[in-house]
Amino acid sequence: MTEQQPIAVLGGGSFGTAIANLLAENGQRVLQWMRDPLQAEAIRQNRENPRYLKGIKIHPAVVPVTDLPSTLQASQLVFVALPSTALRSVLQPQAALLADKMVVSLTKGIEAQSFMLMSQILEEVAPQARIGVLSGPNLAREVAEHALTATVIASADEALCQHVQATLHGPTFRVYASADRFGVELGGALKNVYAIIAGMAVAMGMGENTKSMLITRALAEMTRFAVYLGANPMTFLGLAGVGDLIVTCSSAKSRNYRVGFALGEGLSLEEAVTRIGEVAEGVNTLKVLKAKSDELQVYMPLVAGLHAILFEGRTLAQVIEALMRAEPKTDVDFISSTGF
Repeated sequence: MTEQQPIAVLGGGSFGTAIANLLAENGQRVLQWMRDPLQAEAIRQNRENPRYLKGIKIHPAVVPVTDLPSTLQASQLVFVALPSTALRSVLQPQAALLADKMVVSLTKGIEAQSFMLMSQILEEVAPQARIGVLSGPNLAREVAEHALTATVIASADEALCQHVQATLHGPTFRVYASADRFGVELGGALKNVYAIIAGMAVAMGMGENTKSMLITRALAEMTRFAVYLGANPMTFLGLAGVGDLIVTCSSAKSRNYRVGFALGEGLSLEEAVTRIGEVAEGVNTLKVLKAKSDELQVYMPLVAGLHAILFEGRTLAQVIEALMRAEPKTDVDFISSTGF
């Protein structure tokens, strides 16, 4: 399905670039906005984004641009792949241009002071926009390399979901729809924290049983938290929940896993983040999640444990020992006799 209007992708990072390429391969004209004019010029000249997706050729239909207002004016569908810390400040001044547009967040994070998810920030900044969230087990490089991938577009706006499915769906990229925007987005944000723990466990030579235990208890913990806030627990059995958690906790291509791995090798948090050279959303999410779970008194031993490792001088071995002693007796919290 080719449209006359271009599609905007905001952000020059790895996932924004992968999605821009995918759209272009589906016959769409794409305006990829980035803040850095040097990066835009380098992509124009070399058809490659060397800092974020080295070796991936950028499709000729992807046009790197640096003028945000004109990009938004030209487009009806806008994908937002900005870091969580920059999303509000970049889009706030352009709020009027987002009215009646379809705006889809690709960013998996939580704003620090407000505990708002990215789509909630979009709603606050642009109340007239039609808002959706794209989330799932989607490592940017694999998407760009055409590994078979599935994702979820989540919105209460059914027409928006159908439109995004039509534009993004391709031979190697399958797009499912969900009405549980909050649950889908929360799953995408929370799993980054647990990927750090998984990376640490692998670097420290812990066994497959241990890693499986950590991932499964992480799923229980993030579901418990999300359901407390009103998400549907069944969302966490889908691609945006367990699917995303598995890939992020198992792959050295995951930034958060790599940060954890570096920590497990004995690097400090600063050194680990510097080694990765990209934003690892899990570190930001951990701080806000720890504060929120304390405030709501939701039991999250892995979050508390990782916080203790990164900011209170504890070791992973101590945290796992505490987990083994303190874990409650039930395995699955959401079994109901009537079913869901």
